[in-house]
Amino acid sequence: MSYNHPLIAREGWPYLAGIGAVTLLVQSLGGFIFAWPFWLTFLFVLQFFRDPPRLVPLAENAVLAPADGRIVVVEKTTDPYADRQALKISIFMNVFNVHSNRIAVNGRIKKIQYFEGKFVNADLDKASTENERNAIVLEANGHDITLVQVAGLIARRILCYVRVGDQVKKGERYGFIRFGSRVDVYLPLTAEPLVTVGDRVSATSTILATLPNLDG
Repeated sequence: MSYNHPLIAREGWPYLAGIGAVTLLVQSLGGFIFAWPFWLTFLFVLQFFRDPPRLVPLAENAVLAPADGRIVVVEKTTDPYADRQALKISIFMNVFNVHSNRIAVNGRIKKIQYFEGKFVNADLDKASTENERNAIVLEANGHDITLVQVAGLIARRILCYVRVGDQVKKGERYGFIRFGSRVDVYLPLTAEPLVTVGDRVSATSTILATLPNLDG
């Protein structure tokens, strides 16, 4: 699905309008000495909802990062959404990362599953199975690629804009998680990871792994 990047995510506009109006009102009534905490809040929300455009790497067979953040897991485990053994790569997003989620590969959405859950710190491994989450499974040239949006300690809303049957392209915007979260990526065991725990990655710009015959 297409999305024009306006630098500020559309999910943030109501927050910015509300906080901006209150800030200007306080500024007009009491001056900057009373308004500066509101200006700081406005600037924080502004940076949280930034949504910059990203260039898609031309490398073939590339699995792109679906989110900004820090790599917290690279391991072989079970993918509970596609019922298989898989390579799992997890990205933790703090409140200063861009929270727009992007498609990792070209393909077709074959399954979407939403689960209610807890809101423990998304940096913890148990967040993958205990927290509120939304999983999409893509079919990409015979490969299953699973992307899981996981709510965090502060995050209280997962937004996903794709539907089963949609044809998607890597780098496209497909969702958003508000205020700190995590994205888990499950890949076939034939994938070769290009990141390690502790690495910082950027959505779309960073190649997480390569997968033979991914692009046909």
